[in-house]
Amino acid sequence: MKDYSPRPDLLAGRVILVTGASSGLGRAASLSFARHGATVALLARNEAKLEAVYDEIVAAGGPEPAMFPYDLGAADDRSLETLAGTIAHHLKRLDGLLHSAHQFYSLTPLHLQTLEQWQALMRVNLIAPFALTRACLPLLQQSADASVVFTGETHGHQPSAYWGGYAVAKSGLETLTRIWADELGAEKNLRINTLIPGPVATTLRSRTHPGLSPETVPDTDALMPWYLYLLGEDSRAVQGQIVECQP
Repeated sequence: MKDYSPRPDLLAGRVILVTGASSGLGRAASLSFARHGATVALLARNEAKLEAVYDEIVAAGGPEPAMFPYDLGAADDRSLETLAGTIAHHLKRLDGLLHSAHQFYSLTPLHLQTLEQWQALMRVNLIAPFALTRACLPLLQQSADASVVFTGETHGHQPSAYWGGYAVAKSGLETLTRIWADELGAEKNLRINTLIPGPVATTLRSRTHPGLSPETVPDTDALMPWYLYLLGEDSRAVQGQIVECQP
């Protein structure tokens, strides 16, 4: 899939919601989706950073995006349903949802991780993606071809020491993917998958591996073929899969 070559108008006419759109892979994906014709609904906590991504898309000539400053750590059913209703009212449709927002503290032995930290890790990395998808499900089901992509993590897929609650939450996304795909069954217009980026040059990588040079891993743009494939119509047959960008 790394050699996948998307056509320039792959996402034309589509509306795609991206969480964590203000930085890292979420930002890169938002810019890439817009370059391929999508109207991107940008969601993140930091409004100033969202505005910067918004301006970058507009300056590049992409479809005018929408901004949704929102803290997934404080999400509840009512506010998420309001968010989905706002998307429906202003953008009229939803054809894709990329969950790229994350919460991370540090690499720490389990016995030093607190209940409060675990609650935040589960809430942002697992519970909020489930709840946001559930709130958006009626809108996604109205699309002729909709795709939901959860962002997994290498150490959630293959657990190892010190990744703790973050890895546990990310591993839960894989189970959630398979259950939801199984429940959708014969519903051919909506697919749900998990994408594991693997090592990539982001701020998170610099925190977990501070001694390694960013040049030793791919940059965010190098992974965009996977993102475009899973959010575009060419992946219609891919359902309930755990896809590793760098297996």
